[in-house]
Amino acid sequence: MKDFWVWVEPYDKKIVTTALESGATAIIVPEEGKAQEVEKLGRITVIAPDSEPKLGKDVAYVLIKGKEEEELAASYPPNVKVIVETTDWTVIPLENLIAQREELYAVVKNAHEAEVALQTLEKGVRGVVLKTSDINEIKRVAKVMEEGEEKLNLVTVKITKILPLGLGDRVCVDTVSLLNKGEGMLVGNSSAGMFLVHAETEENPYVAARPFRVNAGAVHMYIRVPDNKTKYLCELNAGDRVMAYDHTGKGRVVYVGRSKVERRPMLLIEARYENKKLSCILQNAETIRLTKPNGTPISVAQIKEGDEVLGYIEEAGRHFGMKVEESIIEK
Repeated sequence: MKDFWVWVEPYDKKIVTTALESGATAIIVPEEGKAQEVEKLGRITVIAPDSEPKLGKDVAYVLIKGKEEEELAASYPPNVKVIVETTDWTVIPLENLIAQREELYAVVKNAHEAEVALQTLEKGVRGVVLKTSDINEIKRVAKVMEEGEEKLNLVTVKITKILPLGLGDRVCVDTVSLLNKGEGMLVGNSSAGMFLVHAETEENPYVAARPFRVNAGAVHMYIRVPDNKTKYLCELNAGDRVMAYDHTGKGRVVYVGRSKVERRPMLLIEARYENKKLSCILQNAETIRLTKPNGTPISVAQIKEGDEVLGYIEEAGRHFGMKVEESIIEK
């Protein structure tokens, strides 16, 4: 998840409150004596000359005019977060610096610059620092940050097996966000092959829609979380971050409001993509749905062998949720 910082100079309460409401992760106030005023408005990291982290010590600012300043920005110790600004905003200096250090933040003036900074060298900067007096620009950049979290190449997989199982423990992931039709979470018995389980956005005669919820499956399964990592479903707690994806593969971070484990009848579903097999174990109920390639949800009660749904394939190998290069077989 990329950081979204807002630089407030001169101090303006309206800019600060808009940044807070838009999901900024930190406020920078170069003016001494203003950090406490920001903290009164909401719980957020404040970077200032008289606060922690300290501007000028823990967080450095470099205005790049040429090669000398570029070398200065690259020379800071790894524990120092470096904010860079260019007089003539271009991609080239940013590419050079991204290749040399991890904790790099780019000053941007608008949503377009933010988008370019996040995509540079694919890895992009650690975050953006918005300098603006326009509250609407803050909202536009916030939207770019949310939409630009991750883009995966989802694939169409063909169902090959459906097998009712006995009772098992399954996890409902209730989020603090409303999910849309065509959106859900990636889960699977293996991190190498996952299914897009659709959010409960659809009403039926028996139960109302729960668009904040994904009935994600058995406790042992993997779920994708930010930073290209996975967790076991049973590990999720209130406040954790997980990834929600739409049917095009565009991902965004959502926060867990509640993780609910209940004993329910379960269903094994297997599928194939080319020569790869993937599987998941979901609750056997009409309200649990996979996702068709066009984004339409399809209930596990109606799905049959030969149907096509969305999945995600990667090379197997996870160690404590992080992707690693190793030989591994999962069945």
